[in-house]
Amino acid sequence: MASIADISFTLLILFLVVTSMDEEKGLTRLLPNVSQERQPAEIAQRNLMRLHIDEHNRIFIDDEQVEAGEVKNRVMTFVENPQDLATLPEKKEMDISGIGKRMVADAHVIQVDADRKADFNTYFIVQNEIVAAYDQLRDNLAMARFHRHYDECPEKIRLSLRECYPQRVSETYCLEEGGEE
Repeated sequence: MASIADISFTLLILFLVVTSMDEEKGLTRLLPNVSQERQPAEIAQRNLMRLHIDEHNRIFIDDEQVEAGEVKNRVMTFVENPQDLATLPEKKEMDISGIGKRMVADAHVIQVDADRKADFNTYFIVQNEIVAAYDQLRDNLAMARFHRHYDECPEKIRLSLRECYPQRVSETYCLEEGGEE
């Protein structure tokens, strides 16, 4: 007969082997330095995309309800402004190392605002769609200019591609329950 210690040890090993460990979801972000002064930046209306998630997990872009699958394409169109429309971010010519002169919408801002009662999964999906839009824009330019995917480019070229499509995302939040931003 087996002792109680042997049975306990066997059960412990069994639970360790059978139990699955869920991976934590997270967002990789390079955060700006903390500043004691908080000065709101003046942003032209055409350079601002407001993305809101309400308490019922509905997604709105500039007060228009959209599905999560639409976010990536809407962000791509907003950031790239391919037709140089007056309602989308203004573009200026920049001389970018390794790429040359290029029209860039570097003043755009995507403002993400999620209600406190919104589901984190919806927020996570929206953030992933935003990142996927920037990745796709950079990958498209890398393929057009260098005939390789963004991930395959040397770091110097990737820096230049990021300069063409700078990721400018701002998040708003309430400072306290029921408080203002």
